[in-house]
Amino acid sequence: MSKQIYLALAIHNHQPVGNFPWVFEQAYHDAYLPMLELLEKHPGLRLSLHYTGPLLDWLRANRPDFIPRVASLVKRGQVEMMGGGYYEPILPSIPDADKMGQLQMMSRAVAQEFGYRVKGMWLAERVWEPHLPRFVAQAGIHWTVVDDTHFKMVGLKDEDLFGYYVTEEEGPTLKIFGTSKRLRYLIPWGTVEEVISYLQGEADESGSRVAVMGDDGEKFGSWPGTYAHCWQEGWMAEFFARVEKNSDWLHLIPLGDYAERFPAIGRIYLPTASYAEMLEWALPAQESYEFARLFHRLEEEKKTEITRFMRGGFWRHYLVKYPEINNMHKKMLLVSAKAHQAREKSASSETARLAERALDELWQGQCNCPYWHGVFGGIYMTDIRAATYQHLIASEALADRVAKGDRPWASWQVTDFDRDSLDEILLETNTMNLYFDPAEGGGLFEWDFRPRPFNLTSTLARRPEAYHQTLIEWEAKRRESSDTKDTRVKTIHEIVQAKEKGLDRYLHYDWHRRLSLLDHFLPSTATLEEFYASKYQELGDFINQPYVHAIQQVGDELRLTLRREGHLWVDSERQPLSIEKAISIEADSGRFQVLYQLHNPGSQAIGLVFGLELSFNLLGGGGNSAAFYQVPGRELEDQHLDSKGGLDGVSEIRLGNQHLGLLLEAAWSQSAGLWRFPIETISNSEAGFERVYQGSCLLPHWHLSLAPGQTWRTQITLSVSPL
Repeated sequence: MSKQIYLALAIHNHQPVGNFPWVFEQAYHDAYLPMLELLEKHPGLRLSLHYTGPLLDWLRANRPDFIPRVASLVKRGQVEMMGGGYYEPILPSIPDADKMGQLQMMSRAVAQEFGYRVKGMWLAERVWEPHLPRFVAQAGIHWTVVDDTHFKMVGLKDEDLFGYYVTEEEGPTLKIFGTSKRLRYLIPWGTVEEVISYLQGEADESGSRVAVMGDDGEKFGSWPGTYAHCWQEGWMAEFFARVEKNSDWLHLIPLGDYAERFPAIGRIYLPTASYAEMLEWALPAQESYEFARLFHRLEEEKKTEITRFMRGGFWRHYLVKYPEINNMHKKMLLVSAKAHQAREKSASSETARLAERALDELWQGQCNCPYWHGVFGGIYMTDIRAATYQHLIASEALADRVAKGDRPWASWQVTDFDRDSLDEILLETNTMNLYFDPAEGGGLFEWDFRPRPFNLTSTLARRPEAYHQTLIEWEAKRRESSDTKDTRVKTIHEIVQAKEKGLDRYLHYDWHRRLSLLDHFLPSTATLEEFYASKYQELGDFINQPYVHAIQQVGDELRLTLRREGHLWVDSERQPLSIEKAISIEADSGRFQVLYQLHNPGSQAIGLVFGLELSFNLLGGGGNSAAFYQVPGRELEDQHLDSKGGLDGVSEIRLGNQHLGLLLEAAWSQSAGLWRFPIETISNSEAGFERVYQGSCLLPHWHLSLAPGQTWRTQITLSVSPL
């Protein structure tokens, strides 16, 4: 018998919940549609396709003819549809009830839209944990695809992966294929001849081997340079023509067909893993840079006997690396509990409908994209982050309506919200949520407005990233030489380019989280530029230090008092200073007030500059003309929310976004100097290095002199309303 081999292609197509409409449109035109048209022209090309729920929703609304065309391919046996979590969650990171709900929701959608009963699934970001098989099997799914990385962690080699293995958890079994890294990089970045030669070299007389290539559909046209490469220059057409020409020994087969026709290679138990790059990104920044540099050096030296034993971090470490991700994740867990309780307590058809809507909003808020960070942006994508919070807040509001009705209400709880062993304080009303962290300077880390679900404080601190070192090195070389041209089509992990020159000059790093109501004490000589660059001297011990708290509830009014007996360093001497901030919020209101009191309990007078940090995010990046500052009675040279500037004698400022339909107002009873600047991170994406707006920082500040025993007060009023 001549040598034979099967080739299984699994194409995963996805857009995040909340992505821009034009991104969906561009990906449709450049990747999804050309692939469909090619398959329609070649009935002999058989493969597995996956479209996530957010993409299916967009296709139904905007390209209603697309899904029936794919369904025709399914009907004639050319295409096998894959399932998964409907809104593409990281399955190990969400509650068990949500795992099952999302898997079943996708299976129902595939049956309805494509007339196909799901047997296999795409695992979001290939994030695997050993407990998954039980839930996946119980959802009626028989097989899935992970990376070859997962298998190599338990000692297997490339030659061991031309088939599938079976695993189990408490009995229920699951078949697992490993997608070949070599094929993922060859298709479509190698030559067609390289792909065919590789497959021919792996064919054997048994006729049962299968080479698996499972990867993102967007790389076939949507990633930089790939539309011209894949479609205009004809790489895909040439590739499939060569596959058809060699059909006497090379056979395309959907993964599910292979799993039904052939037995498993053996039994396996995989460790926690994801694809290699994800594990690299999950490491702390410096370790990630060093790991990548070492790994790529060893690869260039072809020392695979070493690299196959190298692994990076653990996906869940993103919850440690980025406190903002952890807060979003814990918000999701809180809302999940509320949504499922609402479903259980529904006492009428109306409340049952509200509970089902709450679950759908929750599941949209579990879309994986902002819960990690790598080349593709993740948590750095401000709009995606905002959309996630939008759905979580909407779900929470619906669940609370089931539990509490439509009357105004207020409640509070002291709980370890972020699971760090220290308590946070959650103030909730039918209109707003205010979350405070006493251990982090008594800062406000979440301010939700329920009527138009939005988290006004969803900012991101500026912190080092592994790729910042790459940017610094690349900028240095660019300045030395203008010859940076490279016409080779590169993989997404090789591209080094920037959207503007000199981006390394914007690499500023924060030493604390960007919360609101943080208490700064600055030298009288401090400047806006120093504060913006986080290169100033902090004279107090309040920013990331603990405050004690007390809470009162009087009817539908909540009163939270945060207090710290701290110190200042004045002329190299340590002086005592106490701060009390008393927060009051009422039900059915979009406003809350903070009474600040600074008291000098010492025996010496204190001269100081007190600055109150307020950090908000109303999606004002990129010079967004719909997002603006207003200072009543003052003319701003630049009103954009990503502008920088300083004013004296200010007692009020407004921030708005006409597209969001939100207006935020901040006022203080004592006139102050006011600094404002954008919080901008430098992120690496498929389009290259770029500045990304993460919010706006305001610092009203006062030059004060406190005599022994003297107290200074000011009233802060913060409000949000529909615009």
